[in-house]
Amino acid sequence: MQHPRGGTTPIAALHRISRMSLSVVHSRALDGMAAPQVTVEVHLANGLPSFTLVGLADTEVKEARERVRSALQNSALEFPHNKRITVSLAPADLPKESGRFDLPIALGILAASGQIDAAKLARFEFAGELSLAGALRPVRGALAMALALQRAATEGSRALVLPATSAAQAAWVPGIAVHAATHLLEVVRALLPDDAQHGESLPRVMPEEHAIPTVWPDLREVRGQVQAKRVLEIAAAGGHSLLMMGPPGSGKSMLAQRFAGLLPRLETHEALESAAVLSLTGAFSAERWGERVLRAPHHSASSVALVGGGSPPRPGEISLAHHGVLFLDELPEFQRSALEALREPLETGRITISRAARRADFPARFQLVAAMNPCPCGHLGNPARACRCTPDAVARYQGRLSGPLLDRIDLQVEVPAVPASVLSAAAQGESSAEVAQRVAEARRVALARQGRCNAALEGALLDEHAALDTATQQFLHAACQRLGWSARSVHRVQRVARSIADLAGSAPITLPHLAEAIQCRRLLATK
Repeated sequence: MQHPRGGTTPIAALHRISRMSLSVVHSRALDGMAAPQVTVEVHLANGLPSFTLVGLADTEVKEARERVRSALQNSALEFPHNKRITVSLAPADLPKESGRFDLPIALGILAASGQIDAAKLARFEFAGELSLAGALRPVRGALAMALALQRAATEGSRALVLPATSAAQAAWVPGIAVHAATHLLEVVRALLPDDAQHGESLPRVMPEEHAIPTVWPDLREVRGQVQAKRVLEIAAAGGHSLLMMGPPGSGKSMLAQRFAGLLPRLETHEALESAAVLSLTGAFSAERWGERVLRAPHHSASSVALVGGGSPPRPGEISLAHHGVLFLDELPEFQRSALEALREPLETGRITISRAARRADFPARFQLVAAMNPCPCGHLGNPARACRCTPDAVARYQGRLSGPLLDRIDLQVEVPAVPASVLSAAAQGESSAEVAQRVAEARRVALARQGRCNAALEGALLDEHAALDTATQQFLHAACQRLGWSARSVHRVQRVARSIADLAGSAPITLPHLAEAIQCRRLLATK
């Protein structure tokens, strides 16, 4: 090839220069629950020394230039000060945030400058934030990254290299190789050419079974409230939402705090989904692997805190409670907009957060347990204390809960005040372990029959597994007409009746099962 100034430059030499000055490293970004692949391209060229980073990078990503420079220098590695460095994060239209790209950028610079074997980079995907001394710091969403790699896994697919803490979380995902590192130099030694590596490699991380079971308060400690305990058992067996109404001190919060102890442990796929959402906010704990999450936000929480939001979008309480329990105490005290935002997730089990430039989809298959007072002073219907609220004040207070929201709550039970004489004389009821055993058996039957909880039955599955005979169906239609229920309420009563029948060990739904289901839903309909 003829050089413009008269010299000749061999094509092979051009290829050799290109290989030495360009490197490609694979990583992953976070986009809601998704973790799309990101290709980190690093090019070193002659010219005025600079460090340019392109690819729709957020402020935290752009700050990687200073972290990477200091980490390389303090790790006794060579930083190409006299080169024009260009780092491209592809695809260019995907927003990038956080410091997860520090490690891929540093390795790309080392490979482009010939300090490590660029061919070995193709075997791995990297993520990790660098300290100025070169230590690796954990990143958010390690489980989401591992799940994305698992879904894209093929024969000979890449392994994942993460900081040690993040690698311990990602290792719970089966079917992929996860390697841990605590310092940049550990990764560099594993990527040296074979003749200089001396057999060093990154350790592979395996999941460790060191779960510490949560000791939930025992249901036996709640004296009286037989009906409320029964409704709690039905809700746990079928995965139903629940609203408790009663005066202060009647035991609503005590019952809610013991509800999670009645639920069975999560299946493997459920535990992975729950942990993946929690890892997006750094709330995942390996010691609680397989356990149901209990989230109890204060009533001052905004709609963004409940359903998620922000830029970039982050999961809210309903997503953090995925496959777990969301307890909303003092339900009417929450903002109206926050409560109305619960309507769609209660129906679909998902929440889509749309912003001008971003859209994120999060799972939200939570079990709602809510509690409220019957009036502003709390003593409406309390035989021990007179209510001082006017009828208008009571109507306004209960009217804070819209009809469409109440329509989506399966079980509504009254928790009356228990007199002190009755409370001291009441015998201890069943323990949480005894109730949990019946709940586990009912859930096992439901999953074997239909592959999902009764609360998730819909369409043809509802018609097949919650079918009613002629007499029972006529009874349901008469009750719905008298109470003014919607078609949604009819279906929800059928689901509750299916759960009651499962607890009783009955294959068909009989009239007593349906009557109890109706009784468990007519609280506010008769107020």
